[in-house]
Amino acid sequence: MPRVYTNRRAHHEYELLERFEAGISLTGSEVKSIREGGVDFRDAFARLHGSNIDLEGLYIPVYKEATYNNHEPRRTRRLLLHRLEITKLKRSLEQKGLTLVPTRLYQKGRHFKVELALARGKKLHDKRRAEAEKTVRRELREL
Repeated sequence: MPRVYTNRRAHHEYELLERFEAGISLTGSEVKSIREGGVDFRDAFARLHGSNIDLEGLYIPVYKEATYNNHEPRRTRRLLLHRLEITKLKRSLEQKGLTLVPTRLYQKGRHFKVELALARGKKLHDKRRAEAEKTVRRELREL
């Protein structure tokens, strides 16, 4: 059964504007470790590096049954996007205050995909307003 890992903190910390689906370049031990579970998005972000987009800070635990060529848990991983998507992201990231945040990691067929979101950081008062709206919706649902 395919697992879906979500970055719940991204919805709280950022205002998500536009989403993109990207492939991710993984090693064999990383694939097996993801299937076992335990992916952590805590410090993960995507960075434009030349004409490529790299995912940094995504924690994939070490696979215990792997041999001597196990992977680094927080290594930089290359994301696979179409050239037009990369140029669109490049233009968008030149704007002040926008960043690329991974929101989900999931399996689609045989391959693992990462959902990236073009995001703008929320201020403290925005977070409070979102929390207040959330409690109002919850109270209306209960009635």
